[in-house]
Amino acid sequence: MRIAQLTLGGVLILLAPAVIPLPGPAGIFLFAGGLILILRNSRLARRHFARAKRRWPRMGRIIDRAMRRRSTLRRIALEKRRAAASPPRAPCPAVRPR
Repeated sequence: MRIAQLTLGGVLILLAPAVIPLPGPAGIFLFAGGLILILRNSRLARRHFARAKRRWPRMGRIIDRAMRRRSTLRRIALEKRRAAASPPRAPCPAVRPR
């Protein structure tokens, strides 16, 4: 099953450039679907993805959210809890209310 998903992911990534001339964003979705299948089934791909995320953290967060990764969902929930638990910030002393 794992090899079949890796193969399907590779095929989807290879088909993505061929579908770009067609109207609509089909190529983007094919590439994303292939990337997701490969990342979920290949340790080597995950290692390379982790390195890329460290180099470009903003893009890594976007991709993690799109993939609905459990670690990302936990991190988002934790950030929300911390933001709700922290007291409201005091206004800056340099700014005086009118």
